[in-house]
Amino acid sequence: MTEKLIDRNPDVLGGTPVFSGTRVPVRILMEHLEAGDRLDDFLDDYPTVTREQAVGVLERATAQLVGDAR
Repeated sequence: MTEKLIDRNPDVLGGTPVFSGTRVPVRILMEHLEAGDRLDDFLDDYPTVTREQAVGVLERATAQLVGDAR
């Protein structure tokens, strides 16, 4: 995936990181997963976020965590 996954703009939700092209904060995905929801549940609740965006953010977070652990 070559498109930008996350945007931060002070004019959109005060600069909160959101999925690119949406007003959906990335933290909402994490909160859904922490609550035990499936990815499909999140995507159903936030149809402006694509599966590719959500998976891309999760892959990026995993890569950063694994990189930090080494």
